[in-house]
Amino acid sequence: MLDSLLVSLWMAAAVGSGSNLPFWATAGQFDRMPEHGGAISLVSAEFSHSFGADDAWKINGGAAFAGRMDMPRSEDGSRTADFSAIVDELYAEVGWKTISLNLGMRHEDLDFWAAGSRDLGSVSLTGGRIIRSGNSRALPGYELRLRPTAIPFTGGRAAIYGAYADYKMMDQRYVEGALLHNMKAGLCVHLSSRLDFHFILDHYAQWGGVSPVSGEMPLTLDNYLRVITGRHASSAGTTSDRINVIGNQLGSETFRLDWRGEGWRASLLHDIPYEDGSGMGFQNFPDGVNTLWFGWDDKDRWITDIALEFVYTRWQSGPRHDRPTTDEEKASMDPFCGLDYYRRILGGVDNYFCNLEYRSAWTYFGRTIGLPLFYPTGTHDGTWGRGITRGVENNRIRAWHLGLGGRLFRRSPYRLMLTYSQNYGTYFNQYAGPSAHNQDWGTVREVALNQFSACLNGEVPLFSGRAGVSLRYGIYADLGEVLESSFGAMFGIAVNFY
Repeated sequence: MLDSLLVSLWMAAAVGSGSNLPFWATAGQFDRMPEHGGAISLVSAEFSHSFGADDAWKINGGAAFAGRMDMPRSEDGSRTADFSAIVDELYAEVGWKTISLNLGMRHEDLDFWAAGSRDLGSVSLTGGRIIRSGNSRALPGYELRLRPTAIPFTGGRAAIYGAYADYKMMDQRYVEGALLHNMKAGLCVHLSSRLDFHFILDHYAQWGGVSPVSGEMPLTLDNYLRVITGRHASSAGTTSDRINVIGNQLGSETFRLDWRGEGWRASLLHDIPYEDGSGMGFQNFPDGVNTLWFGWDDKDRWITDIALEFVYTRWQSGPRHDRPTTDEEKASMDPFCGLDYYRRILGGVDNYFCNLEYRSAWTYFGRTIGLPLFYPTGTHDGTWGRGITRGVENNRIRAWHLGLGGRLFRRSPYRLMLTYSQNYGTYFNQYAGPSAHNQDWGTVREVALNQFSACLNGEVPLFSGRAGVSLRYGIYADLGEVLESSFGAMFGIAVNFY
């Protein structure tokens, strides 16, 4: 007999005053919501079961399918219906003690859920993961995971964990058929009975596929080994892959402190994106998402979760990637040493979530995979669509965020999100005013476009028991200079069978 089984049905309709729904109506929703207003129906099931001595073996799985009707507005103001079917999740996992293997499509493991409810979403901008925030669909592939395992001879005060995975990117992309490799490594140190320190390195590499410019990027065992070791391609690779590290390699480095109080917990995170060696070497400090979260164990309080976040990504290891070599430097170099003779690499202009070869970069089905405030190309001028997306247009930002979760009248879970951002575009394409690219830092007075986005979403339980029924709602607003100023609302019904 299964330990647990949950079958859910959710149906909702969404409307907005603008051509698109406001930011928080679609951000962080695993790309399930219609972009322009419309309706969604989602049916899902998940199960888990443990067996063997001390329940050492565990199996679980799930499936979720969505029907989405999007209603974009035509030039004459009328709306047309665009229906699509989505495989939201489809996975099976088997685990033994601290090791597990997952096959299929599964949502990312996020954190800081409002009132402990995954249906409401995280009170954080990223759910604790700047690189995979739950802003896009699940990727098909496999993941071999190691859960926290004590390091020998540390007396249980230190543990390691991680993951090794490969995925295929199934959307319409600039480089068709690209693959995605992931390696994640984490270290946990128990500083005291209440305080833990984590360092997490989460690395990704897009590789393979067919480029309209470079042609086929060979899927060979040799190139795969070069991907996982971070080397350049062999002779069986494109010119760019032979000169640089193979594929589009990026990731995040996370420093995290977790405190356990009496009836409450707190976390402090500094989550850093990187695109190259300068970022991995912390040359891009102070860029990153800084999160302070408080959560109460009692999830029936009026306020159960508070997230305060500050995002800064303007530096990007500096405004210059390289500079010409000086005559003094050339005098000590061999003129035949290649490009190094003519330029000195500084490592700046990291250009997060963008890539020249893999131009769809860190997007999937048109949506940014990581931090949602990194808007995909075409957002500001209204040309964004579900076709081929060419990276992000806005990765130099300064933002402040407040997220609250709790239960109204200790019964109805809710989430409040308030986000204010100053948006500069990219070093290469500034939204407004002069660009700091290739200029001395601090000498250019850059101009930002301001943006404010808000949402209040929640759930009103109607019936409980083996079949729970509830109403879900959402109220959203955008006001600013990057996104269209608009209001929106979502109303639906959810039924859960336990």
